[in-house]
Amino acid sequence: MFDTLSDRLTGVFKTLRGKGRLSEADIDATAREIRIALLEADVALPVVRSFIKQVKERALGSEVSGALNPAQQFIKIVNEELVGILGGETRRLRFAKNPPTVIMLAGLQGAGKTTLAGKLGLWLKGQGHAPLLVACDLQRPNAVNQLAVVAERAGVGVYAPQPGNGVGDPVQVAKDSIEYARTKQHDVVIVDTAGRLGIDQELMRQAADIRDAVSPDEVLFVVDAMIGQDAVNTAEAFRDGVGFDGVVLSKLDGDARGGAALSIAHVTGKNIMFASNGEKLDEFDAFHPDRMASRILGMGDVLSLIEKAEQTFSQEEAAKMASKLASSKGKDFTLDDFLAQMEQVRKMGSISKLLGMLPGMAQIKDQINNIDERDVDRTAAIIKSMTPGERQDPTIINGSRRARIARGSGVDVSMVKSLVERFFDARKMMSKMAAGGMPGMPGIPGMGGGPGRQKKQQKQAKGKRKSGNPMKRKADEAAAQARREEAAQQGGAFGLPAGQDAKDFELPDEFKKFMG
Repeated sequence: MFDTLSDRLTGVFKTLRGKGRLSEADIDATAREIRIALLEADVALPVVRSFIKQVKERALGSEVSGALNPAQQFIKIVNEELVGILGGETRRLRFAKNPPTVIMLAGLQGAGKTTLAGKLGLWLKGQGHAPLLVACDLQRPNAVNQLAVVAERAGVGVYAPQPGNGVGDPVQVAKDSIEYARTKQHDVVIVDTAGRLGIDQELMRQAADIRDAVSPDEVLFVVDAMIGQDAVNTAEAFRDGVGFDGVVLSKLDGDARGGAALSIAHVTGKNIMFASNGEKLDEFDAFHPDRMASRILGMGDVLSLIEKAEQTFSQEEAAKMASKLASSKGKDFTLDDFLAQMEQVRKMGSISKLLGMLPGMAQIKDQINNIDERDVDRTAAIIKSMTPGERQDPTIINGSRRARIARGSGVDVSMVKSLVERFFDARKMMSKMAAGGMPGMPGIPGMGGGPGRQKKQQKQAKGKRKSGNPMKRKADEAAAQARREEAAQQGGAFGLPAGQDAKDFELPDEFKKFMG
């Protein structure tokens, strides 16, 4: 969603990086470009004005002029101000002292409230809670059935006593759900309310009645991030009519301009608390303003990547794999282990999204977007078509075995051969890294040479130095000359036996075999 804005800002900062100092004209020109980029991204005009004013005030002060690298300092200022308009600090859910905690979802029809109720339920379940989804959207056709299906997929409870489709009292259902949650030991109640195509009095009255009936600990306003400037108007109307404590952005994986999302927190004064960025129930997480700002500026989001890895990989498994790689040339690391690691990575989500979280990946965004996720499935199919013995020792895979594996996995023989070769290369590289760095780079700690090798080289070089004593130096030169003359009498050039020409000399058989 923020790709266009990210590309524009990256282009703006590129022109700054080559400058040793920034003049007032440079800052004005850059601020103008940033203003255009934000307006094109559909950020609300008052937000843009406030943002540019703050950036220019800080940039024209001593903060940039006194910096060792003015361009980097300017980018740091933009990053901090961007975090500011996104809400500043991460806002966490408030839980009730006496369960259940009641969370009410409000918003327009089509914003994704029902699906988001399931996502929030799954997320809370992962945090160790026992959520209950309550069907209070009794207006929209099949809304109750949809919530029941979503709850089943998320593995959480659902309370839906009324069939919906215009039948039932949503306020009474909301009231009864609290006692039901206490009886069934649910510590969080998520109330899914009805929406409308636009703001009207009936919508506001029903939402206010439900709020008064259940006294929610959190009222979350769900907004479609693709709605544009109308998102800000709708948010203001809900804030004044019903009131809400936080904002949830849905459909962040869309390709519309996402400037409205940058505007909501600043205009309403309420923090964005959660963000949904996909159709799957697990594609949902807490919103971190600093991480989102970092993504927009093309700096990646390593912290979110680490959190995803920690949720997916167990420390015990990671330690086990590390010990296998650190074994003799990594030979204990087999294709079975490789397959297990690959499946763990797939559980973390889309490969493209994971790579997009790494710093600097914005420069190869097109290549990342063109990654075929099915390649991972093909690789898994090839490995699963092998026998247990072949997975343990891929060196036994010959031509006939490759043909059998290719038929079993539905790929070309060349793909099987390529996979095995890449596995050996990867295993060799990872085992060298696990053993203390890449080899062949002396003098760089952690890269295979290190201080010990440096000292050894210096010690060898010390014996070749000439003495500072003139008499001793003369004696050393005379002894060296005598050795050269003796060698010349005993053998020819390159240490060959006397009388043998260099062209008649042959390497030993062992060297011939080594050199191919």
